[in-house]
Amino acid sequence: MLSKKVEDILNVQVDKEGYSSHLYLSMAVWAETEGLGGIADWLYAQAEEERIHMLKLVRYINERDGKAKIIAVKEPPAEFGSVREMFDKVMEHEQFITGSINEIVQVCIDENDHTTHNWIQWFVTEQIEEEASVKALIDKLKLVGDHHMYMFDRDIMGMRGGEGEAAAE
Repeated sequence: MLSKKVEDILNVQVDKEGYSSHLYLSMAVWAETEGLGGIADWLYAQAEEERIHMLKLVRYINERDGKAKIIAVKEPPAEFGSVREMFDKVMEHEQFITGSINEIVQVCIDENDHTTHNWIQWFVTEQIEEEASVKALIDKLKLVGDHHMYMFDRDIMGMRGGEGEAAAE
């Protein structure tokens, strides 16, 4: 059974994962309407992965005799200026999520909830992979610059780390 503090912070994370999914979906729409189908596909896949993370949290909360809360998701931005600016925002967001997961870990420690502490480690590892993946994309963007976006757009799905792992969870 979850303590109130653990249940509450997990529900906050449900909201953050829902927002993450909407943010990446909005970015995918922007990329697709800018003619960047490969980048859009990468972002659509990210949006789905974040939705799966949200559902994983919901199911865990409910299985542990808590009650997951689904609230309205804040509207994400719809314009991003450039691909590089957008991926900088992706990195900033992933670092925010990493901080949020770390807060959950601390609450689990404070509440002496070893079960949730053990379970949340999957998210800790996932965030390491997410940040590394986005950093690799930003590094590639630095190399190709603004004038070689065709090749980056064409090859981005091959750069997607851990593809399919979230769906298997």
